[in-house]
Amino acid sequence: MPDLDIGALDLATMSWLAGSAANDYLLAAIRSAGHPHLRISHGYVFQRLIEAPRTIGEIAEGLGVTQQAASKAVGELTSLGYLTVVPDPLDRRIRRVALSTLGQEAVSAARRARRELESRLAAEIGETALMTARSALGALLHLTGGLHAARRRRVKPPSAE
Repeated sequence: MPDLDIGALDLATMSWLAGSAANDYLLAAIRSAGHPHLRISHGYVFQRLIEAPRTIGEIAEGLGVTQQAASKAVGELTSLGYLTVVPDPLDRRIRRVALSTLGQEAVSAARRARRELESRLAAEIGETALMTARSALGALLHLTGGLHAARRRRVKPPSAE
């Protein structure tokens, strides 16, 4: 197999490869922090619940999936102990999904792993280069129409892992 010439890769391919490698690295860190059953797709559900508990319908809408798909993901995460289902404080007939203590710990582990990775990258390339990389990736998001989705954190979950 020939050596990979990083300089020959176009920016879109390089950003995809780097993003995939970073996700794999972060997932391994999260798993080693005591969350061995989590998958990348679980993070998309967690994103919907960080601010407040949500209904299955709200989760599905935020993810851009069917209620059946959202219900399946919520069921899995509930059985793993990361989510709880609670009655709505204003209408007891409505059920809301919330992060459990374990779910909050997983979010904290993910944030810690991201900070550590970014710190390592800054030590490797310097703060100025890191800011330049952020600027370049932000411009790429803008040019490709992904900036709006990123601002709203409406990033589509991967179709398969």
